[in-house]
Amino acid sequence: MKTYIKLFALSSLLTLGACSEDFLENEPYTDKVTENFYKTPSDAFEGLVAVYDVLQREAYGTQLIVSEQASDNCFGGFGIADPTVDLQWDRFQYTTDKDMNSLTWSNSYLGIYRANVLLENLDKVNWGANTALKTRYEAEARFLRAHFHFQAAKMFGDIIPLDHTVTTSEFELPRQAPEVTYALIANDLKFAADNLGPENYSQAGNANYGRITKWAAEAYLARTFLFYTGAYNKTDLAGVVTKAQAVTYINDVVNNSGHGLVADFANLWLAASFENFAGEDNTEMVWAVRFNGSGKGNWDLHEGNRFQVNIAPRGGSIGKYATGWGGATVNPKLVAAYDNADSRKAASFIDYAGEGLNFDPQAREQRQYTGYSWKKYCPITNAAGTAVVEANGGNFQIDNYQDYAIIRFADVLLMAAELNLGTNPGLAQADLDRVRDRAFKSTTNRVPATQANIMEERRLELALEGLRYFDLIRQGMPAMKAAIDNNTGDSQFAVTFRPETLGWFPLPQSQIVLSNGTIQQNPGWN
Repeated sequence: MKTYIKLFALSSLLTLGACSEDFLENEPYTDKVTENFYKTPSDAFEGLVAVYDVLQREAYGTQLIVSEQASDNCFGGFGIADPTVDLQWDRFQYTTDKDMNSLTWSNSYLGIYRANVLLENLDKVNWGANTALKTRYEAEARFLRAHFHFQAAKMFGDIIPLDHTVTTSEFELPRQAPEVTYALIANDLKFAADNLGPENYSQAGNANYGRITKWAAEAYLARTFLFYTGAYNKTDLAGVVTKAQAVTYINDVVNNSGHGLVADFANLWLAASFENFAGEDNTEMVWAVRFNGSGKGNWDLHEGNRFQVNIAPRGGSIGKYATGWGGATVNPKLVAAYDNADSRKAASFIDYAGEGLNFDPQAREQRQYTGYSWKKYCPITNAAGTAVVEANGGNFQIDNYQDYAIIRFADVLLMAAELNLGTNPGLAQADLDRVRDRAFKSTTNRVPATQANIMEERRLELALEGLRYFDLIRQGMPAMKAAIDNNTGDSQFAVTFRPETLGWFPLPQSQIVLSNGTIQQNPGWN
């Protein structure tokens, strides 16, 4: 049987309104046959585009919003009449008929499949003397394959690692032990880190902004190392990367990448800064998924950030904030964790009362109203009070255009602080100080570099960026339960974390059925 692949234009790497100078400019929806397609470097490039394209589908907010709802950062939110699926995440409940998490699972394996198709066909391409280009494409594809595996593994625990396109006889493969999956992830990331050049694309107007770099690979290795060693109580990354190597990689990003902190935290987020917005291609973005508003209401395209509508204020625009569905209302305990002198507090959250916004939760049918919602990633209105995306001819549900920051340099510094803590406490302190000094705009609010203080700083710096839940997993079940359990006296906000789940989310029921018994539901979710 011939294998057909879909090649899609990756306009996630385009800036809003840009369409001519970006490095990925391809016609969408072209059917190709793998047996006769991969002949030229241009063919391989199209295959690489197809792998990158899957990143845009993460903008549906599947893992980003679910992990925030399940953590101590947010509640379920959304509307009173909406389905209860978001409350089920918030309260660690589950009903199999919802087939929850199916998009996270399918997107991950779509990305893995496309990466494997490309990798298996690189040797068929006539590269001529340009073997360095082949290595570059292999490194980018292997990084993306690692990313898609990690997206699934950190959410579901044991998964099915795939280093090749499966045959019909392999359609019912069982899940593997975590060390098998993470060895594949580590080897792919290590190849990318060791074979990509020192380019830094995070500069205004750089046509390659959004492509994988050596620095993204080294930072991602550190992130994976910290998660795996914490969640599984290991000392190295699946026998592939030692702690000393992880330290070397992350210190290389800190010292040699050319990335840095934007001077003002608020300027990272459009809804927090407006006129002073640093732009999405700023020096702090080590790796981001790019979006633009060029879809203009076409639901068949995936150009826009479809996540943003989920967390925007429900029931219509209010002030400078454009409308959305009111999902993942922010836990007041998170807001209260910030010192009032911390600039991240006002920049991260919409404080309806504090900003003089008359938000009537009953009239807007807002569920679990807390008085706070996301300022990070919130779409904005123009001077006339119209959502900018609609003023530009787009649909407010699918054409929002803000990039999704997967790795910021602030995260790099905090990972470096954590990894250096045992061997170079002075360096760990310096890395932590850089993040905290930026937050307070002074050097007078520093705290000692301890594991507890670094984890708390991650909570404050990276709130609402999809990392908190997974940081809790690596701290263990007692810490997760202590953080997530909530009893405010109002039953709608009652949350009880169930340690029997081990922190893993339930598998999509459809995959369990299709496996014919080779896959069983995760513990605690039957």
